[in-house]
Amino acid sequence: MTICRRIGLVGALCATSLVFYSGLACGQANSTQAATGYRDGQHDFDFEIGTWKTHVTRLIHPLSGSHTWATYDGTTVVSKIWNGRANLVELEVDGPSGHLELLSLRLYNPEAHQWSLNVASSRGGTLGVPTIGEFEHGRGEFLDQETFNGRTILVRFVISDIKPDSCHFEQSFSDDGGKTWESNWIATDTRVKTG
Repeated sequence: MTICRRIGLVGALCATSLVFYSGLACGQANSTQAATGYRDGQHDFDFEIGTWKTHVTRLIHPLSGSHTWATYDGTTVVSKIWNGRANLVELEVDGPSGHLELLSLRLYNPEAHQWSLNVASSRGGTLGVPTIGEFEHGRGEFLDQETFNGRTILVRFVISDIKPDSCHFEQSFSDDGGKTWESNWIATDTRVKTG
């Protein structure tokens, strides 16, 4: 459950909640894939619906040579919208560096067979640049280009190590056109058992 992206402070992005899993994790193909060469990924995030315990580590000053990280713990709640073709992620975590509240609206584009991850922070109140991508072979990768500290950079958000009750999220920045990447947001989610 990592929401991924912009927290409003210095680009402390990517929180919890952009995971997937459903058909992709099960390796299911369908008639859409056979006919078009693309798999139908509109239910990729179905596995993530529910409540998760979230642990976040965030690089405080990305792309500055700093190695100072902050840690946070809290919860992420993921709600299904439009029968799985969209979902809403609400992340709330606390740590020695403060309180973070992030919201991610994820939307599936059936024509492109891709997801857009649209993140907002309670501090900023607006959606950031959408990160766009898809899942392949059990891994989700989402990219965008944006301005950070006056420079144009690439942003990459990866969802990996996806299991029924846990998943891993990592956001990285590149200021050299993708030759090198610096991680700045790492989150691990563990499902909260109900019943």
